[in-house]
Amino acid sequence: MPAQAEVRSASDIGFAVESSVDVAADAAHIYALLGSPQRWWKGAHSYSGNAANLSLQLRAGGCFCETLPQAHGEAGGVEHARIIYALPGKHLRLSGALGPLQAEAVTGTLNFDITPHARGARVTLTYVAGGYLRGGGAAIAPAVDKVLGEQLESLKHAAEAGKRVRGSPPAR
Repeated sequence: MPAQAEVRSASDIGFAVESSVDVAADAAHIYALLGSPQRWWKGAHSYSGNAANLSLQLRAGGCFCETLPQAHGEAGGVEHARIIYALPGKHLRLSGALGPLQAEAVTGTLNFDITPHARGARVTLTYVAGGYLRGGGAAIAPAVDKVLGEQLESLKHAAEAGKRVRGSPPAR
């Protein structure tokens, strides 16, 4: 089943989006994979254009960061978000203004909730952002919803690629 995405609410001062997807992998594997965004985050939605430059430390205070390589000189970097709540196999919460929201006076909270479901787990992603957005929250909410829905779908594909599912025989 593809990710189900929806703008939950939007106004001039912010928005809330939610996507969920059923993944044929166990919760522990999905959670661990969240810590390797270079394996599932689409590089087109990064500052460097290359997901290999992304990292995420799965602990409170951990950084969802990106290295910005330079042709000459020292590399730069971007902090996309910081982990504020980590419960392995169940919940991951980050605080940060993602993408173009970083240039606005915005605060954002990104949640990944992982719950057992049928042949694996359901992952629900929510992102709530608010503050001063020059174009208004309602204007940007659909684009943010689309991008985050793509990331969640990519996480699903990465998690299911060659992964043993609860109750299935080992891969050969």
